[in-house]
Amino acid sequence: MSYKSIFAKYGISVPEILLPKKGTDLKAWAVIACDQFTQNRQYWKNAVDMAVDKPSMLHCILPEVYLEDNDREERLANINSTMQKYLDTGVFAEPSKCMIYLERKTAYGRTRKGLVTAVDLETYDWKPYSDAKIRATEQTIEERIPPRMEIRRNAPLESPHIMLLVSDSERLLVEKTGEKAKAMNAAVVYDTDLMLESGHITGYAIKDESLFEHIANSILRIAQKNNVDKTDETSSPLFAAGDGNHSLATAKAVWNEYKSKNPDVTEHPLRYALVEIVNIYDEGLTFEPIHRVLFGSLPEMLIRYVSAELSATVYHLESAEELDEEVKSSQEALGVIFKTETGEQRYTMIDAICPDLMVSYFQPILDTFLSIFGDAELDFIHGSDEIFRLGSQENTIGILLPQISKDNFFKTIASCGVLPRKSFSMGEASEKRFYMECRKLTK
Repeated sequence: MSYKSIFAKYGISVPEILLPKKGTDLKAWAVIACDQFTQNRQYWKNAVDMAVDKPSMLHCILPEVYLEDNDREERLANINSTMQKYLDTGVFAEPSKCMIYLERKTAYGRTRKGLVTAVDLETYDWKPYSDAKIRATEQTIEERIPPRMEIRRNAPLESPHIMLLVSDSERLLVEKTGEKAKAMNAAVVYDTDLMLESGHITGYAIKDESLFEHIANSILRIAQKNNVDKTDETSSPLFAAGDGNHSLATAKAVWNEYKSKNPDVTEHPLRYALVEIVNIYDEGLTFEPIHRVLFGSLPEMLIRYVSAELSATVYHLESAEELDEEVKSSQEALGVIFKTETGEQRYTMIDAICPDLMVSYFQPILDTFLSIFGDAELDFIHGSDEIFRLGSQENTIGILLPQISKDNFFKTIASCGVLPRKSFSMGEASEKRFYMECRKLTK
């Protein structure tokens, strides 16, 4: 099989990538994923200060911290007009038909490797127990798709914060491709620090057909090893959406909508989505839990309810450092951080016995608690530092979840379907993918 045939079978497409022209301040251009720092407006104010009067992806996204603001419609209109302005006024260099191998050095001293490419949305399905080659890892909340469709439906550009996981223990697809590209002196298409002390990123253009052939052969090897082409219950996805699943689901929904209105069209930019592929075995990729925070609830009642449902033991610890260490060293413990009515800071551990991931047990219990005990507001928080900060505020409960193991991750998705929503995150908040590459969504 030719590499083109293999790409088509497994949903890979070499995209036309747009990057800012030479001389652009890339530190101001690249911006973190819109679903980060949802309770930290100061972070986004600092980003605005860095991007003011400069070309920046910040002007082309809607940070979710602003989703409920009164100026949402104005922001959406400005996003689309800014994208078109960037296309019309020479902000971008000429498009390049390529993939991009990247190395992302984070502020935590880790280096993560990735491969930016486009995937065919016809090979993706977010529904539980799907046998698609690209699947979700977590529950998809359908109500979250229509608001995102408002942005993508009329957008002339896309830029990805979607990260697809691949189970590649031999490190062929991403890491070996990068080694080959650098040995061939592949062109460096960007090399920049990232804003707000988020590390450094370097990208190399993947254009040579020998590299495409290597990528195709790597995909065949991974598919064979992981039973990707089987049609029974042992079938595994080739890729699983680790970050940005709702964005990928939105892209699929917009493509389906377009198809329904244009039944004769089989090829269109909307059929594809730009993503970064990351090997689950990459030493620079850490699986972090996504923590929970409750506003306006009763912490003692929550602790009693959850510990009873989990048949767990409750411990009161002395410090944030002790609680953080205990929870991070266990697969079966929860941390609860709150202030009492008298202003005393509490650090409580709920220690249970769970044969599977703790979050798969805890989230349904939490959902039931919220349905029974009132109108507390729930949010999902990336980063333990942020959860301890929030848990020190009045009338707020921070809930610290344990680490996520990579072992048998793909087998779990294949056999059990999706995990509860917001079960895990890949890295700390500042390590999330930055918007850098773009692709046109219009012909």
